[in-house]
Amino acid sequence: MLATGEVKELIIRPDMEMVTIILHDGAIIKGKKVTSTIFHMAIADASKFEEKLREIELRLGITEGVAVTYDRHSDITGRIMVLILFFALLMSIASRMKGVRSPISMDSFSQMGRAKFTLVDPFEGGRGVLFKDVAGLQEAKQEVKEFVDYLKAPQKYQRLGAKVPKGALLLGPPGCGKTLLAKAVATEAQVPFLSMNGSEFIEMIGGLGAARVRDLFQEGKKRAPCIIYIDEIDAIGRQRSGTESMGQGSSGELEQTLNQLLVEMDGMASKEGVLMLASTNRADILDKALLRPGRFDRHILIDLPTLQERKEIFEKHLSDIKLDSKPAQFSGKHARLTPGFSGADIANVCNEAALHAARQCQTKVSASNLEYAVERLVGGTEKRSHALSLVERRVVAYHESGHALVGWLLPNSDILLKVTIVPRTSLALGFAQYTPSEQKLHSKEELFDKMCVALGGRAAENIIFNKITTGAQNDLEKVTKIAYAQIKKFGMNTNLGPIYITDAEESGSYNHPFSENLHRIIDKEAQNLVSSAYQKTEELLKKNLDKLEKIAEALLEKKTLSYDEVVTLIGPPAYDVANRALEPVEFEKSLKNLGEKDE
Repeated sequence: MLATGEVKELIIRPDMEMVTIILHDGAIIKGKKVTSTIFHMAIADASKFEEKLREIELRLGITEGVAVTYDRHSDITGRIMVLILFFALLMSIASRMKGVRSPISMDSFSQMGRAKFTLVDPFEGGRGVLFKDVAGLQEAKQEVKEFVDYLKAPQKYQRLGAKVPKGALLLGPPGCGKTLLAKAVATEAQVPFLSMNGSEFIEMIGGLGAARVRDLFQEGKKRAPCIIYIDEIDAIGRQRSGTESMGQGSSGELEQTLNQLLVEMDGMASKEGVLMLASTNRADILDKALLRPGRFDRHILIDLPTLQERKEIFEKHLSDIKLDSKPAQFSGKHARLTPGFSGADIANVCNEAALHAARQCQTKVSASNLEYAVERLVGGTEKRSHALSLVERRVVAYHESGHALVGWLLPNSDILLKVTIVPRTSLALGFAQYTPSEQKLHSKEELFDKMCVALGGRAAENIIFNKITTGAQNDLEKVTKIAYAQIKKFGMNTNLGPIYITDAEESGSYNHPFSENLHRIIDKEAQNLVSSAYQKTEELLKKNLDKLEKIAEALLEKKTLSYDEVVTLIGPPAYDVANRALEPVEFEKSLKNLGEKDE
């Protein structure tokens, strides 16, 4: 009450060890107008109360202190009043115990229809989440800041005739910060923030969902201006079927709830000053009526973080961890090595690094702990106790050496970071890792080289042992997908030309939506493409057989080879491509697995 400046006067009654708090007329506490302006509070020591009060006012930055008066004339009347209140309380409790209602009553049904929202107090339990605490998401933050700005200064927009957007829908993959951004809005807006999950609307009794939607918006109207936030809105906003049948109980309840939400957001009784925020990672299944302008005007995409955003997120999470050097020394390196990681993944990496350092009884977290954390998140923990026979170990060593060497010799491949034959809990017997690239466009030659690198393991097995194993299943799956994508999706085949061919899944049928003749041509072209890639891979390995054997033997001895160790064995890479401008030493022992994973 003091912090919001709603206290008008305090009356201290030392004899009764009680303080009477008198508020200003129309005082608002926790976003709700109080019904009574007089409150009573018991105190332990009345002589020190005023001194403590002034200390708290000083801490809160209140210059004009609250008026304090002492009532030292309390007599027996005050004590009698206290006794009367006490006995009245006892009597009311006794009367309630006599007339206990049955578990199911009309009162309980009316309580069920109440919306179980959470009124977010931004500063309850410590400082809330601010926009500066949300790393990255610059565009998304700018979008939602407009909502906050309107609530703080609506006249700036209204004098130009502008209308505030009714709502914003936060879209994007899991773990990218949608709910975190909503928490920041709750803190920054300084208006009542009513939060509710999509799954909390529906229960077994029909009609409850719609009743709770109505109650939620009624509560919002009482507190206007305010923000209503629904997390995981796909639980009630799913696309309506368009057909009604007798066996559609749960579906009918969902549609009734959605219809009520549509009406509340932009119906005849639309609420002024009630802004709507919602988040989902399944925007494709939402009803189109929910997405139209006038309901959710803004669709804010919160996608996987970019390189710079990952750097900011790493620095944010690493700042809470005791490191052996500054966070900036780790953030740049690991941001480049973790494309495709969400904010939640990066938080998990930092936490795993701290846990690993604690298990090792270290006083501070080092770079090796972070590398271990990325490796564990991607490939699982090492299984050094996993028993492989000597023959199997040799096959795996040559297989992984084949991947590494082909990537080393081709012009359109990434930099090799590490090659290992240590088994993982993800059933991988070994893998070759490369510097990840955030390249969006790939040429025909680059895709062909990727196929060759993937086939390097199978080709090495065939050349050295003159037989093949089941270890290349993952490689063959990747190669087949790349080959068919070039022919059917990217128009990179000379015989078929620049056409896009629809699959059966895309057309929603069980049969291919093209002729059998075209189907045979596609299969034949894909087979030829894979065969030519395999032939080139085998020729490349046969010409560099001595290098293949050097890498494989070193792997059998050390189990893991880094970039520098491979350079020592066979010399620098054959081609100095553009992305090798990065310092290779910086990536030594880096553990982002974007290479091959063999089952």
